Amino acid sequence: MTDLVVRRLLVDMEQPVARHWCAGDAFRTALFNALSMSFPVGEQFFIDSVRNGFKALPAQKQEQFRAEVQGFIGQEATHRRLHSLYNAHLDRLGLVNDWEPRARERLKQMEGLDVRHWLGITAANEHFTAIFADFMLRNADLLGEQDPRLATLWLWHSAEESEHKSTAFDLYQALGGSHEWRVKWMRQVTFFFLTDTLRQTASNLRRDGTLWKWSTWKSAASYLFGRRGLVTLTYQPWRAYFRRDFHPSQQDSSASVAWLREHGDSFVPVGG
Repeated sequence: MTDLVVRRLLVDMEQPVARHWCAGDAFRTALFNALSMSFPVGEQFFIDSVRNGFKALPAQKQEQFRAEVQGFIGQEATHRRLHSLYNAHLDRLGLVNDWEPRARERLKQMEGLDVRHWLGITAANEHFTAIFADFMLRNADLLGEQDPRLATLWLWHSAEESEHKSTAFDLYQALGGSHEWRVKWMRQVTFFFLTDTLRQTASNLRRDGTLWKWSTWKSAASYLFGRRGLVTLTYQPWRAYFRRDFHPSQQDSSASVAWLREHGDSFVPVGG
């Protein structure tokens, strides 16, 4: 089990968000804004999944997970709150969050299902966020210097996602979740996550007036498929999830550990 520290990030989320806050780049800004739009509803689902999964454990196993589950819930609740503040700035920029209502409609279909399905979906999403987080931490310069506050928000969030990447997976396993269903849910999550990300990013670019600019498409190709591209560097870690012997702890977490150690002035532990 992992000791998960709940941290209060020392950033001012009251200040407005610039139109192209991410390195002055329209595509990267639109992509990160799209991802942020998914977080409040997504992280509430993850919290509910882990909380209900914990309750479904036999009493003797609950003690094994109690501290980690509390830490997971605390971290995700903090992410949800800060991204809600971030998203309010995006509303003021004229961007429209179409992702959240689509996600809410899909989540209605989960009502009444075995909690292992909830955890299977959560574990798949947590793997996505963990490998993206590691990419972010190792390529932090791609966030640019226009808004150090948002760069810190994304890197802190990434470090904590890497920290708690095993929680939902371990609960799924502890409740007897099968490899077959774990893989099925990863395929489903991959389809919806990529589709929703692309749709919301395109919507953000359209409302920004930059969807059909050559510079936008050039940036997208480089950021996704270049030598340091997001897809280029995360494809193999994504594939690893389908192995029968996979566990999230097999993925390197050193970038997360290093960032938290080197940026202790950016946060304070809650209750510390």
